[in-house]
Amino acid sequence: MRNTIAILLFGVLAAVLVTHSAKANPDIPIEDFEKVDYGDWEAEGTAFGSGPAEGTLPDQMRVDGFRGKRLVNSYFGGDGATGVLTSPPFKLERPYINFLIGGGGHGLNTSVALLYEGKPVRIATGPNTEPGGRETLKWTHWEVSEFMDKEVQLQMNDQQTGTWGHINADHFVQSDQPYVSEKTRAIEVQHRYLNLPVKNDAPKKWVRLLEGDTLLREFEIELAPGEPDFWVFLDLTPFMGKTLTLWADEIEHDNKGFEAIEQAEEIRGGETMYREQYRPQFHFSSKRGWNNDPNGLVYYKGEYHLFYQHNPYGWNWGNMTWGHAVSKDLVHWEELGDALHPDGLGTIFSGSAVVDEQNTAGFQQGDEKTLVAAYTYAGDTNRWSEGQKFTQAIAFSNDRGRTWTKYEGNPVLGHIVGGNRDPKLIWHEPSKHWVMVLYLDEHRMGIFTSTDLKSWERQSELESFYECPELFQLPVDDNSDTRKWILYGASGEYFTGEFDGRTYTPDGDALPFNYGNCFYASQTFSDIPPEDGRRIQIAWGRTGHPDMPFNQMMNFPVELTLRTTESGPRLFAWPVHEIASLHQKEHVFPVMELADTSRTLENIAGGLYDITAVFEMGSAEESGIMVCGLPITFYAKAGELRCGDKTAPLKPDSGAIHLRLLVDRLSVEIFANEGRVYMPMSHIQEETDTGLEVFAKGGTATFSSLTVHELASAWKTGE
Repeated sequence: MRNTIAILLFGVLAAVLVTHSAKANPDIPIEDFEKVDYGDWEAEGTAFGSGPAEGTLPDQMRVDGFRGKRLVNSYFGGDGATGVLTSPPFKLERPYINFLIGGGGHGLNTSVALLYEGKPVRIATGPNTEPGGRETLKWTHWEVSEFMDKEVQLQMNDQQTGTWGHINADHFVQSDQPYVSEKTRAIEVQHRYLNLPVKNDAPKKWVRLLEGDTLLREFEIELAPGEPDFWVFLDLTPFMGKTLTLWADEIEHDNKGFEAIEQAEEIRGGETMYREQYRPQFHFSSKRGWNNDPNGLVYYKGEYHLFYQHNPYGWNWGNMTWGHAVSKDLVHWEELGDALHPDGLGTIFSGSAVVDEQNTAGFQQGDEKTLVAAYTYAGDTNRWSEGQKFTQAIAFSNDRGRTWTKYEGNPVLGHIVGGNRDPKLIWHEPSKHWVMVLYLDEHRMGIFTSTDLKSWERQSELESFYECPELFQLPVDDNSDTRKWILYGASGEYFTGEFDGRTYTPDGDALPFNYGNCFYASQTFSDIPPEDGRRIQIAWGRTGHPDMPFNQMMNFPVELTLRTTESGPRLFAWPVHEIASLHQKEHVFPVMELADTSRTLENIAGGLYDITAVFEMGSAEESGIMVCGLPITFYAKAGELRCGDKTAPLKPDSGAIHLRLLVDRLSVEIFANEGRVYMPMSHIQEETDTGLEVFAKGGTATFSSLTVHELASAWKTGE
C-alpha cells in the first residue's frame, strides 16, 4: 500500500501543477491525420497504406477511441504487413506530447517513438499481445522537457507479423499538461450515497475508495465525461463519519465526470425509480446497474433472500458483486444493497446459501441461526486480484442476512482447474454432512463433502452440464415414498437420478427444461419449511433495454414439481400462487369459436397481465394469442408451440391446449399444459402496444375458457 500512497500523492501534486500550468500556454497541434494522405510524413512498406484509415479496416475488429474521421492504422493488408511512418522534424515547445494509441504491444516492433538525432528517446506501444483484446485507442503522454527547443521526429513502427502485429495512433499535440492523469479527492462521509455519472460506451476508468492505505472498494466505470446517461451509487453507510480518498486513473483533462461525483442522501434519478418505461413491474430488477445469475437463494424466518450477480456501476457485465434483496411473499422485493464486494482474492462470482441450523461451522453468536454463503472468488478479474486463481470461499451472517463477514480462512477450497466455480451447498441428512456441487470445466461437475463448511473433501465427478449446478430431491406425483434427485446446470437441462451423498447416478440422458430465450443460471431456495414443502426456482431473465439505468431481471418465481408422463418423470414449472396478490380487474370472456379469423379482447389495459386460456383445436392449422404484439402460436400438424424463433413440442390435453401467460414490460412467460412446457420469452413492450387478441388460421378453434387479470405493480413507487 506504500506504492498506493505514493501514487496518490503524486496524483495530487500533478493535479496542482496541471491546474497552474493550464493557464500558461495554448496547445500546439502536431498532427491530427484528418487529411486523405500523410502529407510530409514518409511511409515505408505497406502496413500504413497511402494515407490515414477511415476507422476500421477490412477484417479488423471495430476500432474506436480516435478523434475525427481518420487515424493512423497499420492494419492495411492485415497483420502480415510491415512498415514505418516517420514525421518531418519539428521543434519541441511544450513539456508534454499527448497522443492516442492502441493496437499491438510488441515493444519497438509495434510502437510510436520520439526520435532525437535519429534515435528513439521515448517509446509507447499498444496494450495487446494475445488473441482477444480491443481495438480502442487511449490517451498517453511523454514528458519531454529535456528536449525543449530541440528538433525531434515521430516515428510509428510496424515490424511485427501475426497476432496484434499492427499499431494505431492519432491526434498528436504538444501541451503544458498531460491529457490523462490520475486524480484524487478527499471525501468526508456525511451522506448515505456517493452518486457517480455513467455514460454507456465511454472509456472505462478504474476507481478506488480508500481509508488511509486500506483499499475499501475498487471498480471499473464508464465515467461520463459530460452529460451522463444515468447515475449509479455507492452506499457509504459503513463509512459514515470517516475521511476517505477517492482515486481514479486515466482521467482526461477535459473530463468532468470525476469532479461531478457527489455525496447525497438520495440516489440521483431516484424520483422515477421503478416507474421507468421499461422497468419490469413484477419481475425483480436491481435499482441500478447490471444483474445476471440469482445466487444464495435461502429462506429464513419469513423472508426469502435473493442474492444476485451485480455490477453496481454500469449497464454491462463487470465488477461482479453480490446484490441482495428480500421478500416476504416472492412478489414484493426490498433491495438491501450489496452484500459481498470484491477484494484481493477476486470479484465475487456465483454461489449459494444455507441456514446452518446445527452451527456446524461454529459461526453462530446469539439466538439467530447463521446464514452461510458459498461463492467463487474469480481471481485475476480486477487489478486488486492480479495473479490470483478461481477459488471457493464462504461468508456468514448472524443478523438475518443484513451484514456479512467473510471467513478469515478463505478460500475454503483452493483452485482445482480452469474457471472452477459456482458452489451449490445442500445438507444431506442421511449422511449428516454438507455437499458442495462445483462446476469444474468442460461440462464436468465435482461433488465435495464437509462436516463444518470449512474443510472439503472431493468425493466424485460427473460428466454433465456447463456451470451453475443445482441439486435437490423431489417426490414424484407428490408421493413422498417415490423420490428422485434432480441435477441441472445453467441452461436448465436436467437429470433425474439417485444420490447417496457422495455420488450422483443419472437415470438416463439430460432432459430439456425451458424452451424460451429468457432463462439461464436458475437456482432454487434452500431451507423452505417442510410445512410449505415447495421447491421454488428463480432464473436470470436475459432481457433489457439500453435506455434504462438497469439491465436484465429475474424471472418470476416458479414452483417445480416432478410428474409422471408418457416419457417418464418430468419437471413441471408453474408460477407461485402469490402472483394473485397483484390481481386487479378480472376479465372473463364467453366461449369464442373462431373460424380463420382473429378477435381483439376489448376493454383491457395496462400491459401487465396474468392470462389463462384453454382452446380446442377443431380444424385450425394454427391458433393462439397475440400478446402486446408477440404471437404465441400452436401449430397443430407439427405438434409445436412457437413464439419468436423458439419452439416446444406440445400435444393437446384431452383435445385442448392450456396456456398461462405472465406479461410484463420486458417479457412474456409462457406455461403450457399445466407447466409441462415452460417458455420464458424476452419481449420489449411498447406503450402503444398493450393489446390482446386471439386467433385461428386455416380452420376453426374454440376458446372454451379465457380469463385475463390486469396486474398491479409490485413496486412501491415514489421512493
